[in-house]
Amino acid sequence: RHVSRRDFFSVFYEQLRDDPAVQDITKVEESYVPLIKMKFHGISIDLTFARLNVPAIRDSINLLNDAILRSIDEKCIVSLNGSRVTDAILSLVPAPDAFHGALRAVKLWAKRRLIYGATYGYFGGVAFAICVARVCQMYPSACSYDILRCFFEQLSTWKWPSPVMLCPVVDLNYHLKVWDPKVNPVDRYHKMPVITPAYPSMCSTHTVTQSTAAHITSELVRGSEILKATSS
Repeated sequence: RHVSRRDFFSVFYEQLRDDPAVQDITKVEESYVPLIKMKFHGISIDLTFARLNVPAIRDSINLLNDAILRSIDEKCIVSLNGSRVTDAILSLVPAPDAFHGALRAVKLWAKRRLIYGATYGYFGGVAFAICVARVCQMYPSACSYDILRCFFEQLSTWKWPSPVMLCPVVDLNYHLKVWDPKVNPVDRYHKMPVITPAYPSMCSTHTVTQSTAAHITSELVRGSEILKATSS
């Protein structure tokens, strides 16, 4: 509670800018998720800021504890959401090693086939992670290769707009918008909804359009056919 967003984008930003290990640093204060973008020792990093209403941050803090959201503003909640979603996904996956191996392959495939990135109307990293995690839940003892094969089998025939979800959506009544097509009319128009598992649940694929949905599906079908051919 002792550090403000202004401190993050002024004092901390200047300290980072003066660090010789930091390159290409820039701050984006007015975006949906305010952040500092930079490269540290050549590694691209997006830094977000969340101000928690606690006197000190301890190593044992559990960011998945929904109670920490009660007394912080919406910008901080959005900034925390990335970490909370990642932690929630890993907690819901039965075999993390198989999950990570399959996810790396799926991301490489999507980038090579030019269907990666929510900015362009496709799935981003979070959406692909949720989809791979869902397949891991369906086949809890499968290895990475089998998860990859089942990913293409399942997603190429998925009955959209039935959502991909890792757990039920809950509303804790913290006055935050939660994905719910029965309550929010705009949620009914999502073409390929992939729902984040941490409160407040959101659609990670809200930028997918009818044309990009068709393109994604055709690439999933192609990938499934290739894997079937190599397995036979």
